[in-house]
Amino acid sequence: MITALLLQAALGAIGKQALPSAGCAAYLWNTGEPRQLVAMATAEPGLLRVALDGKMLDLARTMAEGAAGRGLAAVSRYAAGDVTASLELSTVERPDLRDGALAPEAMLTVERVGKDAIVMPVAGMIGCQPAR
Repeated sequence: MITALLLQAALGAIGKQALPSAGCAAYLWNTGEPRQLVAMATAEPGLLRVALDGKMLDLARTMAEGAAGRGLAAVSRYAAGDVTASLELSTVERPDLRDGALAPEAMLTVERVGKDAIVMPVAGMIGCQPAR
């Protein structure tokens, strides 16, 4: 429990994020208070953006399994340096959402080799560049 709390403090807000130039991305907020955008996962090229210890970090996708929708996988794994992450994601399509979908339930796990780990419930939205 203490280890998870240490990384939760280190896992911070990533601030406003733009849509990718093509395709879709999941914009994920923590489910606790205060509500903050804590991760963005792009369908292509397959990156997960988080902020650890105040520094923005892009992790490359190393594995994708299953389809959540909008080009995103149900389970994805990411890595960069000594940081690994996994994202379990579900999406819900709604007719009133154009160029996107809901991500009502997701689980983000971030680990630093030899240091700490956290499993954080997140939720959000999928945003996509409009089809041309």
